[in-house]
Order: sequence, then C-alpha cells, then structure tokens
Amino acid sequence: MQSSQESWIQPHKILTKFGNSWVTLFNAYLVEPKWFATRHTPKSEEYLKNGIISSGVQVFLVHMFFLLGDGDTKEKASLIDNNHDIVSSVSKNLRLSNDLESEQDENQDGHDGSYVKCLLMEHDYSSVEIAREYVKKMISDTWKCLNQECLSPNPFSENFLKGSINLARLVPSMYSYNHNNSFDLIEEYIRSIL
Repeated sequence: MQSSQESWIQPHKILTKFGNSWVTLFNAYLVEPKWFATRHTPKSEEYLKNGIISSGVQVFLVHMFFLLGDGDTKEKASLIDNNHDIVSSVSKNLRLSNDLESEQDENQDGHDGSYVKCLLMEHDYSSVEIAREYVKKMISDTWKCLNQECLSPNPFSENFLKGSINLARLVPSMYSYNHNNSFDLIEEYIRSIL
C-alpha cells in the first residue's frame, strides 16, 4: 500500500497550481489598463505590488518547481505557495530592471506604467536621475535579499535555487542600462552555449 505522500502526485492537482498562477498573472495584467482607463495614478507601492505579479516570474518559477519534481508530495507542493521571498525577489528584480529601462524608452507615449514615474509623481525628487538611482539601489537590495534566501537553510531543492538565481542573473542581460541592443547580446550568449 502506498503512503499518502507517495500517492499525492496527481496531474489535476499540479494543473490546479499551474492554473492558479496563470489566473493571478492574467488578473494582474488587467489592473494597469483599468488604471489607465480610469486615469488612476497608483502609488509606487501599489504599482510595484501589481508589477511583481505581472512580471510573469511567478508563473515561470511555479512551472520550474513542478517540472524539477520538487512538488511530488502535498507538503512539498505547498512550499511554492508559502515561501514567497525567493519568488518575489526574482520578480521584483525583473520588474524594477524592466521599468528602469522602459522609463527611458521614448516610444511608450505614457501608456506603459513605470515605477520610476510613480516615484516621481509621489515624491519630490529633483530629477529623474535621482529616482533612477533610488531604483538601482532597490535592485541591489533585492539581490541581497535573494542571495540571503538562497544561502540560508530553506526547504527548496538545489536545482530550484540555481534556476531562480540564474533567472535573476539573466535580467541584467535583458535590460542593459546603456541602450545597447541587449537581445543581440543574449543571442550571442545562446550561440556560444550551443
């Protein structure tokens, strides 16, 4: 007779976890258009809270978690829901890096939210550069949190931790702050690996 832990691997329950992460992502995608349509200017923390979800990192990490086989018991499967520091650190890193880069993109026409713009509207920064430096410090602090989480004892597998760190490491390549075509750089990295 199988124990309850061994028999938990049921595809419909895993699909429910995947589905819940997708529903959360789609709901987050609907928030910014609603703000735009109602001319609501969110506070910086309100924007960032939604932006962390709309980055899509949580969906990626939930899928990675189960594909690595880390959610093979009910107790292990609950880890991805109950330990948000690693997931939120990687998500926050991507969101802030994206906003730091897209804030400089003149093709946005004010239709794309930006944490930098929210900061400028909410606080009395004397220049965009001061707000950008604040965001760069937040990215650095997020890295410190992620490193501490991954180096401290935690219930996640080594492969999941490596995957999370590697995803975070990819972010600076995707969003270089010097306006070089970062996708050419990523393509070059992929070609060198292959």
